[in-house]
Amino acid sequence: MKVLFIGDIVGSPGRDMVFDYLPRLKRKYEPDAVIVNGENAASGRGITKAIFDDLLRAGVDVVTMGNHTWDHKEIYDFIDETDSLIRPANFSDEAPGQGMTYIERGGVTLAVMNLHGRTFLPPHDDPFKKADDLIKEAKERTPLVFVDFHAEATSEKIAMGWHLDGRASAVVGTHTHVQTADSRILPEGTAYITDVGMTGPYDAILGMKKEDVIYRFQTNMPVRFQVPKQGRAQLNGVIIDIDNQTGRARSIERLMINEDSPFQS
Repeated sequence: MKVLFIGDIVGSPGRDMVFDYLPRLKRKYEPDAVIVNGENAASGRGITKAIFDDLLRAGVDVVTMGNHTWDHKEIYDFIDETDSLIRPANFSDEAPGQGMTYIERGGVTLAVMNLHGRTFLPPHDDPFKKADDLIKEAKERTPLVFVDFHAEATSEKIAMGWHLDGRASAVVGTHTHVQTADSRILPEGTAYITDVGMTGPYDAILGMKKEDVIYRFQTNMPVRFQVPKQGRAQLNGVIIDIDNQTGRARSIERLMINEDSPFQS
């Protein structure tokens, strides 16, 4: 199974990049499953029902989330009604929604899991223990397991990669919005990258207006970060090829599309 994962979609520039490039990426790579992180899809914070529906219509199979999951309260109205939107599985058991779902393609099943880091982020349940529990559950159905680990600390993400090597087909990091150059296949067959990067404004700071972020650093005064509406945009992602029988990854390829790295069809 070939999986296309697109990193954190930030605001309308990110959504437009997905709508523009996803058809072309599908033609070039022919992925069996498309997964995106959508926790910043609505003006940089959270997701709405309209945006979620637009992503599904564009050809996305599963949307994962992160620390901004609950920023748009309307998510409470639909997260329990779909298997195509998952939030971090190590959120409280009282939280609505689910942390794992499945994609079926031609008799092959892919489990998709979302986890949340605890270092430099609000505390949640142990993501390592939750990963162990969910992988045990998933393995009763399929050897193919894809993990989006939404975390701040590079060390915590790398630790999760090694913790799941040989048990997950892929562990991809999200949240920090800068694509890392450490994509590889770990010794026991797990595709890994510390951060896939973001999809949204290119001439910005982590997807937000440069002036706002610089002002915050210079003054330490509160400021509302905003997604710029104009300017260049980017799309970051990975293509991962997984063996249908063993669940081991065969390859991982980084995608970085912007004016400096144009799409090669």
